[in-house]
Amino acid sequence: MVTIAEALKIADSLDLDLVEISPKADPPVCRAVDYQKFLYQQKKKQKEMKAKTTKIVVKEIRFGPNTDEHDYDFKLKHARKFLEEGAKLKSFVFFKGRSILYKEKGEILLLRLAQDLEDVGKVEQLPKLEGKRMTMFIAAKVKKK
Repeated sequence: MVTIAEALKIADSLDLDLVEISPKADPPVCRAVDYQKFLYQQKKKQKEMKAKTTKIVVKEIRFGPNTDEHDYDFKLKHARKFLEEGAKLKSFVFFKGRSILYKEKGEILLLRLAQDLEDVGKVEQLPKLEGKRMTMFIAAKVKKK
């Protein structure tokens, strides 16, 4: 066991800083380190951790309740591309004016989309009506390496 004065003297002779590691321990634990280097390494670790996190991109595809077959196929192709890139897909049917009467058509359209994209994505949230929009989320399936 070394006193604080002796510890400071040792750290000073080595041109290092005395850093308290565990203040609640009995006796408190200290370490002689280069504090600037320590801070630099901490910052570097945080930067690496941030770089490793994946950024989730959400792409949107909008349908009308009376979307034609060709338009549906065109949007399906784009949706497939988005999911293959690893993005999440937010597909929604927007009801204008009196078209809200065709809620079932919108739900059928979204469920059909989910079924067609079953091989590249999985449904995260089933179709849900929020005001004039019926929304559904599809997440990309994780690729096995």
